[in-house]
Amino acid sequence: MDKDQRIVIIGAGAFGLGTALRLKEEGYKLVTILDRSVPPVPDGSSNDISRVIRFDYGDPIYAEIAKEAFDLWKTPDYQEAFHQTPCLWVCQDGTPEQPVQPRAQEYSRKTKRVLTEMGQEWVPVGTTPGFDGFYNKSAGWADAGLACALLMSRCDSAGVSFITGPNGQVEEFEKQLDGTITSVRTKNGRVEGDQFIVATGAWTSSLIPAWNSMLAAGQVVGYLRLTPDEVTQLRDLPIYFNFSTGFFTFPPHEPTRYLKVACHGFGYTRADPSVTSAPPSLALASRANYIPTDGLKRLTSGLMDLFPQLAPRGFEKVGICWYNDTPTGDFIFDFHPEHKNLFIATGGSGHAFKFLPVIGKHIVGSFQRKLSRGLLDKWKFPTQFRERFQGEVFTGDGSRGGPERRELTAQELDTFDTALKAASSRPSKI
Repeated sequence: MDKDQRIVIIGAGAFGLGTALRLKEEGYKLVTILDRSVPPVPDGSSNDISRVIRFDYGDPIYAEIAKEAFDLWKTPDYQEAFHQTPCLWVCQDGTPEQPVQPRAQEYSRKTKRVLTEMGQEWVPVGTTPGFDGFYNKSAGWADAGLACALLMSRCDSAGVSFITGPNGQVEEFEKQLDGTITSVRTKNGRVEGDQFIVATGAWTSSLIPAWNSMLAAGQVVGYLRLTPDEVTQLRDLPIYFNFSTGFFTFPPHEPTRYLKVACHGFGYTRADPSVTSAPPSLALASRANYIPTDGLKRLTSGLMDLFPQLAPRGFEKVGICWYNDTPTGDFIFDFHPEHKNLFIATGGSGHAFKFLPVIGKHIVGSFQRKLSRGLLDKWKFPTQFRERFQGEVFTGDGSRGGPERRELTAQELDTFDTALKAASSRPSKI
């Protein structure tokens, strides 16, 4: 592939930054990233105070790649943002008040089998009636916002160009009759290129013909402010992840004194006139301080189970983190079938950030068609859902917990919009 080509990357999250750096490392001269915000993007799924770093997978391919990434998180390029911490994975029986996913036990069994086949140690846990699980010392978490800021700095040093604000907010592609993309039109102009890479996460289906192959789903997150003494007391907590309910939590984030809790579930969709679901496109200064009432109850219930003394305090801040889900939870790294110079790097499905140290290698390998046939097939652009949206096929990889996915109601959308307007001018505290 000609390394003098103008490569335009839309999206400055983990996928976009990782791709840009890898392209520069491989000698591509003209690499430009466009985004409506300077990274770390305030409302992007790659920006937060913490992301789980693990290689506990029921799929051996992702387990091996995640183990490679896990080892690199401990190297000088990434260690400033990484904290090695054990992880406790549990499953539980459901109750009428606490629905659980029946696939959780199966996913847990697969994960333990894959870890054993990899020669990785894990410790069984199951002393509480109705609960079982395992404990893995080889895990951790990353300060995602810091990691993206550091990666942006490396991209900048490598010669990647950045266009942000209205000049970087892409609205549509301009193309020839044969489907070849010639440029992108932004809110305040246009940018020409030879190859275009879309790495826009949950916003992807708003930009390209997605053929019902991806779905933007919002997940709830809550932040509870701790006292300095509480931070000290909870500092050595493991990461806790409940496969059945989707509830998970981290050790305290010491710079902010936040205890973060979240749910890895099927989430909420937001209807859009042109696609099945899409996040808001408004440029934000911080993530909107809103989640649905039932999502708040899930977070509070999980907090009560683990830290009943903290639950009455309530959350100082909440938010919706937007996943870009695919039916199987597999990434999409492939050229669009209708546009020969439009490459799609998306479908993080709520588990992509941990791969940050190696994600660029695999995206560029797919872009160059140099990966194994098995990986190219695993990450190809799905075409089988083109004729109609089939929500029932979006079952993921089995790691999601809690209730089924649902649409945000009109009343919830009104409240969300009010929070979005406030967030468009309020700087983030995290």
